[in-house]
Amino acid sequence: MIMNYDLAEILEKSEINYMIDRMIAIQEREGNPEGIEINEFGLCTAFYSRTMPWGLFNNVKGLMDGEVIEDVLRFYEERERNFEIQIIPSKVNQDVLKLLFQKGFYQSGFHTTLYSESIEINSIEKEEIHIRELQEDEFDIYAEIHCLGTGLSLEGKSYVAANNKVLFARHGWKYYIGFYNDVPAAVAVMYMEDNVASLTFATTLPDYRNKGFQTHLLQRRINDAYKNGCKLVVSQTSYCSTSHRNMERVGMKIGYTRSTWIRA
Repeated sequence: MIMNYDLAEILEKSEINYMIDRMIAIQEREGNPEGIEINEFGLCTAFYSRTMPWGLFNNVKGLMDGEVIEDVLRFYEERERNFEIQIIPSKVNQDVLKLLFQKGFYQSGFHTTLYSESIEINSIEKEEIHIRELQEDEFDIYAEIHCLGTGLSLEGKSYVAANNKVLFARHGWKYYIGFYNDVPAAVAVMYMEDNVASLTFATTLPDYRNKGFQTHLLQRRINDAYKNGCKLVVSQTSYCSTSHRNMERVGMKIGYTRSTWIRA
């Protein structure tokens, strides 16, 4: 697969697809406790959460038209929420970027999207490491690893568990847990839609890093994507991070590095 504009569109669409399905699942919890809203402005999609203020849940993807920027601004201003605009290099021109600057935005960072064809690969075997799918009654364990692995306070563990458990039975979602000599140590998530598998999340407890968990979890998900008929595997990570290097080691390559814009 050689990178081109059509492939860039597929890569971005895979990220939008899993975010839409994830946010809808949280929204459908009784009473919509996180205050989730999803809105479309032209060809872009805006995500909002009342209770979760982070850019992960308050962002705009797919922007390519400056005419919708006023509507996007109004949407978030009415909700008094800071947000991110995530732009891929194949989508916008200089006029749109200039308009964002005029509206008080600046580029605050980058985020890299990697991809590979979905093929069956030979997994590295380590006797002390075991990877399997998470069971429905294990989301408390999942949430604890999620929090400790990403630096979140355990005070939010119940919210992480609830907002992920709603995805367990939804079509396309798979959760994984890794054990080191029978001790739960790592978790990962994958979402499949339109024959594309998105590797949406993975983390390892600090005490069990540098033992190969992320490579094992990548290989397991890529193989499962292949077995489920996916043609493409996609993931996002910080540029040149440990996750980035792990993804390249299993055969993934850079599709593009998108820019993140926030309002000053």
